[in-house]
Amino acid sequence: MDEGYFVGWGTLALINAVLAQGKNRSGFNWFLLSLLLGPVATFFLALSEKR
Repeated sequence: MDEGYFVGWGTLALINAVLAQGKNRSGFNWFLLSLLLGPVATFFLALSEKR
């Protein structure tokens, strides 16, 4: 597999962690979830409301 795929997936997970913290959610948990689900986690995080 291409290295760029893993770098992009990891970058997306970091972006999701920052986005989650901005919405008062656990950045670490969303980071781990994003490593598993990738863009699907981004979709759910984008739709969630700020706490």
